[in-house]
Amino acid sequence: MNKKHIDDFISWLNIEKGYSPNTLASYRRDLNKFAEFDLTSEDISSFVRHLSKMGMASSTVSRHLASLKSFCHFLVSEEIIDNDPSGEISFPKASKKLPKALTMGDVNLLVESPARKDKQSLRDRAIMEVLYGTGIRASELIGLKLDDINLDAGFIRCMGKGSKERIVPAGKPALDSLRLYLNLSRRRLLKKKQSQAVFLDRKGDPLTRQGLWFIIKKYVKKTGVKSSSSPHTFRHSFATHLLEKGADLRAVQEMLGHANIATTQIYTNVSRDRLKKVYKDSHPRA
Repeated sequence: MNKKHIDDFISWLNIEKGYSPNTLASYRRDLNKFAEFDLTSEDISSFVRHLSKMGMASSTVSRHLASLKSFCHFLVSEEIIDNDPSGEISFPKASKKLPKALTMGDVNLLVESPARKDKQSLRDRAIMEVLYGTGIRASELIGLKLDDINLDAGFIRCMGKGSKERIVPAGKPALDSLRLYLNLSRRRLLKKKQSQAVFLDRKGDPLTRQGLWFIIKKYVKKTGVKSSSSPHTFRHSFATHLLEKGADLRAVQEMLGHANIATTQIYTNVSRDRLKKVYKDSHPRA
C-alpha cells in the first residue's frame, strides 16, 4: 500500500473532518498494519481473517475494517483507484458485550467516599459527581476549561469525538461539588502556576488520563465496589439510570454525544437485563 496515499488520507481527515490527533493516530496505526497486503478484495478479506485468528475482539477487527473502508472510499473519490475493493466485505458479527453500570448504592458510596475537606478530596468528589452527573467521557472531563463551566445556568460545555461541541446539563450535587472545588481547592492545587484546566493534579498541572484512572481506582478499592469500575463506568451508569427512570432515548443520545442512536440503544438492553434480575430475585413465582 502506498505510504503517500495514507499520508494524504490522514491529512484529509485532519483538514476536512477535523478529527482529533488521537483519532488520526488510530487511523494511521490501523492502515499501517495492512501495509504488507495489496489493496484487493481478496487481501482485505485475508487481512480481516488474520486479525480474527490473532484473537482480536470483533469490535477491534471492525474498527480496522472501517479504517480500510474509509481509506478506499477516499482513494475512489480522489480517482486514485476506479473501484472500492472493500465494498463487498462485511463487518464481523459483533459480540454482545453490554456496558456494566453501578447500582445507585455503589454510586453513593463512591462519590461520598472522599469525606475529608482537604484540597484533593474536594477535587476527587467533584470529579466523580461530574462524571456521574453529566455522563461526559473521561477525555472530555480532563479537557474541561474554566470557561466551559456555567455554575449559574447549570451547564457544562465539552468537546466530544471529532471535535464536536455539546452542552450538557449538570445536577445540583455536581454543581455544588464543582463550586466547592473551584472556590476552596483549585487555587491551592494550582499554587503559582497558570492553567485554564478545571481539574489539576497535586503538582498543579492539568490532570491526565492516567491520573484520573488512579483517582477512581483508589476509591473503588476503598469502598469495595466492582473492581472493574473505571471513569467510563460512571458514564454507563449515567445513561442506564436515566433510561431506567423513563428518560427519552433521543435526549440521552444528545447528552452522551452519540452520533448514532443505535449506540445509545445498548443501554436499553442493560436496563431490561437489570429489570429481569430484579424480577427473578424478588418475585415469589419467578
